[in-house]
Parts: sequence; C-alpha cells; structure tokens
Amino acid sequence: MKKQALLSCVCVIFAANAQSGKPKMTELITPPKAAVKPKKLEKHGDVRIDNYYWLNERENPEVIDYLKKENEYYQKMTAHTKEFQKALFEEMKGRIKEDDASVPYFYNGYYYITRFEKGKDYPVYSRKKGSLSAKEEIMFDCNEMAKGHSYFHMAGLSVSEDNQWVAFGVDLVSRRQYTIQIKNLATGEILPVKIENTTGGSTWAGDNKTLFYTRKDPVTLRSEKIHKHTLGTTTDNDVLIYHEKDETYNTFIYKEKSKKYLVIGSMSTLTSEYRILEADKPDGEFRIFQPRTRGLEYSISHYGDKWYIVTNKDKATNFKLMVTPETATGKDNWKDLIGHRKDVLLEDIEIFKDYLVISERSDGLNKIRIRPWNGSGEYYLPFESETYTAGTSTNPDFDTDILRYSYQSLATPSSVIDFNMKTKQKTVLKEQEVLGGKFDKNNYTEERIWATAQDGTKIPISMVYRKGITKNGKNPLLLYAYGSYGASMDPYFSSLRLSLLDRGFIYAIAHIRGGEDLGREWYEEGKLLKKKNTFTDFIDCSKFVIAQKYTSPQHLYAEGGSAGGLLIGAIVNMEPNLYRGVIAQVPFVDVITTMLDDTIPLTTGEYDEWGNPNDKDYYNYMKSYSPYDNVKAQEYPNMLVTTGLHDSQVQYWEPAKWVAKLRVMKTGNNLLFLDTNMEAGHGGASGRFEAIKEVAKEYSFLLDLEGIRK
Repeated sequence: MKKQALLSCVCVIFAANAQSGKPKMTELITPPKAAVKPKKLEKHGDVRIDNYYWLNERENPEVIDYLKKENEYYQKMTAHTKEFQKALFEEMKGRIKEDDASVPYFYNGYYYITRFEKGKDYPVYSRKKGSLSAKEEIMFDCNEMAKGHSYFHMAGLSVSEDNQWVAFGVDLVSRRQYTIQIKNLATGEILPVKIENTTGGSTWAGDNKTLFYTRKDPVTLRSEKIHKHTLGTTTDNDVLIYHEKDETYNTFIYKEKSKKYLVIGSMSTLTSEYRILEADKPDGEFRIFQPRTRGLEYSISHYGDKWYIVTNKDKATNFKLMVTPETATGKDNWKDLIGHRKDVLLEDIEIFKDYLVISERSDGLNKIRIRPWNGSGEYYLPFESETYTAGTSTNPDFDTDILRYSYQSLATPSSVIDFNMKTKQKTVLKEQEVLGGKFDKNNYTEERIWATAQDGTKIPISMVYRKGITKNGKNPLLLYAYGSYGASMDPYFSSLRLSLLDRGFIYAIAHIRGGEDLGREWYEEGKLLKKKNTFTDFIDCSKFVIAQKYTSPQHLYAEGGSAGGLLIGAIVNMEPNLYRGVIAQVPFVDVITTMLDDTIPLTTGEYDEWGNPNDKDYYNYMKSYSPYDNVKAQEYPNMLVTTGLHDSQVQYWEPAKWVAKLRVMKTGNNLLFLDTNMEAGHGGASGRFEAIKEVAKEYSFLLDLEGIRK
C-alpha cells in the first residue's frame, strides 16, 4: 500500500499534464503528507483509529503548516490554469452591472435602497425620505468600513420606529459572531457601545430606546440568550430576558409585521415555541404562545384581533393554516382556515389589509396563492415555465394592494415584480442585467426530467444547456445537489454559470430526498435512518443522465457544499467510477466524530436531522455512510475540496482530515486538491468580486479536466 501510494504521488504530475496536453515537467511536485498520529476513539464497544484527529488543533503551528503546504501544492499543480482563471474572472465580472442598485422598498416613511458602486466590493445602504426624488441619506458605506480587514460582513440592520436609530451587526472573522453597534441617523454618530458575540440581528421596542438581541454560546455558537439593551447605558447593564437551556434549540427575537408584538422564538428541527409581549411594553413579561410539544411545529403571524398559525398540528405533514383569537393562543383554540393537503406543501403566508397571500409548493414548483379576506374569489399567480423559482419578496406594509415577488429560472435572469392584487396587473420593476451584449435567454434550453430511484421513486432534475447540444454522451455535465435540512434547491439563474454553459457544459440540479422540493415527506424520507436515500437518489440521477446520453462517466461532474459536501463524500465512496471529477465545498464528512462532540457548533441542535450517535443504532447507521470513515483503497475521481479556516458550520479539520486520508488510501493518478481560505469561513470570501475568484478557480478545475482552456 505504501509503495502504491508513493507511486501515485510520483506519477500524479505527469498524469495531470498528460490530461491537459501540456509537456511533462522536469520538476517533481509531490503532495504533502500529514503526520500520522493515531487516536483511539471508542463508542458502543466499537473502536475507530483516527490518524488525523490532531488536525483539529487550530492554533497548532504544525496544523497551519500542513494547510499551507496543501495550498502550495494546489497552487503549483494548477499553475498552468492561472491565466485562464484570470480570464474567467474578468469574463464573469464583465457580465455584472457594477453600479447596480436594489429595487427600493417603502417602509415607515422612507424608501430603502442597497446599491453598489463601480469597482467596489461592498454595498452602500441608503434611504430617501418620502420620495425617490428626495436627498439620499447614506446609512452605511461598507467599502469604507471594510478597509483594513481581510473579511467584512454586515447584517441585521434594524431601524427604530422613530427613524432615528439603526442597530447593525459586523463580522470581521467569518465565524458568524457579530458585534452589534448603534448609529444615530440624525447625527451620523456611532455610539461607543459594542455588543459582542451575537447573531447580528436585533429588534427595537416601540419606545425607540430599548433594543432586544440574541447572544451565542461562545464555544458552540448556539443562539441561546435574549438580552435587552437600553440606550444611554453600558452593556454591563443589559438584562437577560430569556435563556434557552435546551441544547437542541436555538432562540431568536423579532417584531411582528403589525408592530404590536415582540416575539421570542425557540426552535429545534422538529419542535417550535414562541413567547409574545406587547412592543410598547418592553419591561413587561413575555408569555408563552403555545408550550413546546415534541413534534409540534408552528409559526405565527398577527393581524387585527387574531393570530394566524402555519402548523403541522393534527398530523398535517405538509402543514396547514389555522387561526385563533388574539387573547386565546393555546392550541386547543386553533381552528382550521386552510386544511392539510397531501400533495401541497404550505410554506409561508404574507398578510395584507385586504389579502392573504399563501406560498405553496406542489409538483416540486413554487406557487403563490392570493386570497381576498372578503371571499371574493381566490386565484394563483400564473407561471408557465417548465422549471422556475418564484417567491414573495419585501412586503413590509399592510395597507397596500401591491404584492412584491421575485421570479427567475435557470435561463431567465432574476426579476422583481410588483403585482396589483386587485387589478391583476403586474409591473416588472427590474430584471437582472447581464452585460457584455452576448446573453440571450432564447439561446438556452431548460428541461425538467424525472429519474427513477432504486426504490421506484421519481426524482426531478432541472437542467439548462445551450441550444444545439446533441445527446451523444460526450457533453460535460455538472450535477449539483444539497439534500438536507428540508432545504429545497430551486432552479435559479446565475450569470457566472454562463461561463460553463457557453463552453458546452450542461448544468443540472438533482432535487433529491432530504430537501423539501416535493413536500415535507420528501424531507422525512432523506434524514435520520433514511439518510442514504439522499445519496442513492443522486447516484440514480447520475445514472439516468448517462443512460439518456446527456453525458457519460468520462464527462460527468458532481458538486455540493456543506451538507451537500457530505453527499459528494458519500457518492465517491459508493460509486467513484460514475464521475470524472467532483467539487466538495466546505464538506461535512466526519459525521460520527462531529456528532459525538457537543462542543462543536450545531451538533446538539442537529440530532433530529442526523440522529444522536450516543444511540447505538444511529451510531452504526452513521458509520455506514460517513465519508471519512468509509474511505477505502480504490480509484477516486479528480477532486477539488475547499474549506475556510474560520468556518463555524463545518470545521476546517473535517475536509483536511478527509483529504489526508484520501492521499494515503486512494489508488490511481487522479488529482486531489485541498484549497483552504485562511481568512474566511463557511461562506467563503467576502465582497462580491472576491467571491467570483473562488468560482473561477472551481470552473477552471472542471474545464481543465475537459481540456477546455479558453
């Protein structure tokens, strides 16, 4: 085995150059080798030996040195693509309107606008009083605030009802630990108060001087405590309002659209609970809306003298809408307004003075349903495309007939649309511009096809490609999926993706189980002890596009990130010969070790997603698919693995350990790269153009494998 691994190291550079058509290099480039430091891990009488456990020592210079050596190896091995990467970056950047701005939305007397200036990476947040022709008030210029920082992200802008104060959160590390500050919008002064280790979000009480916010556990980063800050005081005087002590829950606070109530939410994967308090009485006591009952999920919206509840009560798997009097919030008082439907997922509601807007999902597609309160006749917004994404947008006002929603598809740029619910007239306020003069959505074909899984289930696949492609098995195809947490992967437009499509790639999204694309049952069938359905669905989708001659194993590529990276790790263990190459972004690949460590962010809150390995049945099931635990001596596809040193969602050491083990175990000469962003976390680089450079690196990896270099 050692001899074979060494031979692989020696040959890899020559194999890479043979693939790329480049002359052989005289300098031998060998991949780094992580030190083997066996650690015995035992649970339920089962012993695992982890040779690379030590890589979790973030402050250990030896760890940093190894990560840097992997980066150096990646840079050297891809040196011949550097100019191509730059060209791809400029090409993708050239399609983006640099001096762009969001569609303004009106709230509480002001139009709010987010805009970008040419040549700058970060947004400018501004507002105009009363009219779009009024003088612009710049609230924040993030380009100035980001100077001197390798990472910058602002979140959670919250303006007081008197329009004088704005609270905001800033993360300078990319670990999603935000520092909240407060700015006086009348004077421009930023108060000296800094509230550390928060989610970034906050909400003002009706008195315009009391700010509620959420703090995180400093180790696990679980959102656990709601505090109250009063203007003019120090953070030492902040009052703890609520402590969520159950480690499987996160907590948060917001204000209802009606502005009448402050709401504290507590949520786990399977259960929710809310507390309410009149917003004009910030010193009062929050009261429980409906006590948590395991398996009962609900969300609440206030309007008039009633509460509207989206819930799975009474075994409503796909959720239903119930209503209850404002003063009688317990579940025994809830009455059905829109009943449960087996084939329709009720996702959300939006309340207006004269209309109820319901966001639904059926047959895997978004639907928007308009229901007048006066009963004059409900209807659905018409969407005619075969595959698309649509959803309600920013609608802060009650008293309006205008619904703002967004629409896009794989070939149609994103649009923001105002729809008059009374006249049924729509106005396209903005369609994403694709610069360069070459883009025409009519040059692309969109399809939705259905693969058959091994258990007979039909799995939808959305795809887009340039017209004129022949189904001859020779087309490069990138298949993407996520498949966890009930997150639906709706088909969306990307101007960056055109750099693949215009070079002959087919792009496809596999809507596999574990997401919620076809309803709540779709999610339930891809979690816990049914998690393997997620992986086999993806494999079956891969085999289907091959059988239909869209592509072949010589030209099929797979990509997924985070929990989607787990998917990539599993499929390359199970069916490595199906793929020419894969990209695993910040992949969750060391499932058992992570889920046994309750000090790691997210672990305790995810037992209902993956299972608790302290239970032997879950332990054994996880072990059967965990990518790190199932690496074996076989030929793996070409692999690009990415991570961020400060990632709070998937710790950097998971992909680092995985790559280290793969280096020793894999056979053959296919490429294996680990690219660690030493400055960023789960979301990658900050700034819209820095992020494009990461996409250019990924695309150059795929295109180079296809022999496409311009």
